[in-house]
Amino acid sequence: QVQLVESGGGLVEPGGSLRLSCTASTNIFGFNDMGWYRQAPGEQRELVAIINVGGVTTYADSVKGRFTIFRDGPENTVALQMLALKPEDTAIYYCGARILRTYYWGPGTQVTVSS
Repeated sequence: QVQLVESGGGLVEPGGSLRLSCTASTNIFGFNDMGWYRQAPGEQRELVAIINVGGVTTYADSVKGRFTIFRDGPENTVALQMLALKPEDTAIYYCGARILRTYYWGPGTQVTVSS
């Protein structure tokens, strides 16, 4: 059973930065892709950024140029560096990993951007 654990959420002012980390219970190179999704109140969960087994990254248009996803040292950790945060980035951020058609999810971490 794959387990994912997120860390690094919190409250930040507009224009600030946060770094999220996701640690998997297994080697991430066993996933087709892994990354971050978010869900704001009353909204559907959406893709934020993912990185595939080959290292190719995909970003939502709304975060391009502000967020960076990368493998963070250990073979079971992926991080998301978020810069120039906006109030509309407020959401619960979920780490997700895919093996073929099966998705695994972490419990989520709250990110709130507010003054």
